[in-house]
Amino acid sequence: MKILVTGSAGHLGEALLRTLRAQGRAALGIDLLPSPWTDRVGSIADRAFVDACMQDVGIVLHPATLHKPHVATHTRQDFVDTNITGTLNLLEAAAANGVSAFVFTSTTSTFGDALTPPAGAPAAWIDEDVVPVPKNIYGVTKTAAEDLCRLFHRRQRLPCVVLRTSRFFPEPDDSAAARDRYADGNLKANEFLYRRVDLADVVDAHLLAMDKAAEIGFGRYIISATTPFRREDAAALRSDAPAVVARRAPGWEEAYARRGWTMFPSIDRVYDNARARRELGWRPRTGFAQVVDRLRRDEPLLGPLAAAIGAKGYHTERSADGLYPVD
Repeated sequence: MKILVTGSAGHLGEALLRTLRAQGRAALGIDLLPSPWTDRVGSIADRAFVDACMQDVGIVLHPATLHKPHVATHTRQDFVDTNITGTLNLLEAAAANGVSAFVFTSTTSTFGDALTPPAGAPAAWIDEDVVPVPKNIYGVTKTAAEDLCRLFHRRQRLPCVVLRTSRFFPEPDDSAAARDRYADGNLKANEFLYRRVDLADVVDAHLLAMDKAAEIGFGRYIISATTPFRREDAAALRSDAPAVVARRAPGWEEAYARRGWTMFPSIDRVYDNARARRELGWRPRTGFAQVVDRLRRDEPLLGPLAAAIGAKGYHTERSADGLYPVD
């Protein structure tokens, strides 16, 4: 039985296929775009294409999506077609073909406005009990797709695991203000404290999820590097983040100083991965301490798998700021 991987031309799709094939597992990559990792080119919004690809498939890993940077370049209907209809097609075909595990790659962006507390409030502590408040069509469609997964488990008994991943892409930040203020490596290193995860760790989470899906039935999990922070740090993180980092994760100062890097003065949210570690048995190998160790040894900040795949970008045309169109 094969493992179907959607979005095979993307960061995570390629990473999953590289890993599965290195393990000698039969895997089929599908995508709208041809690539060395794409076996069949087509749209998941096309039910006939999905049905044809589902033959002899026992497990579905579904990272294919329109992303947040596409909000300014694609219509809301495009997002519905790919993120909702595409997921529905895959779920229906998976249920009809007796698939044993369906793993849906979602995003911490589903939390939306819940991620940004009002001025003067503590940093938001984000775990799976926080109710999403989507703020754009990306978040809306990913949340809807999550609910479709839950529905198919409830009605068709299809084992479904939803993984809400934090940032793992190597592209520059989508905020021009952040890019102007901080070096790219500085931004990414800081984010490993609270909102970033290494690509190899994301792959590990997906493989664990597909192996445990039947046992779990349905579950949602935050996939982000393990934070050194504690809930009681929330107020201080908002007012004086460097002091909290110095207390909870000491030893970064010299590595940062050599590069002229700085810590964010304030951190507004923290992703808590405790449930994924507890229920999936996930053990992310890269966190802020490991990133600092890489910096001390003058090694690349991102891990070997992310480096091998590299940046892919989101758009075929350059925008006014050279990176991301403004919505």
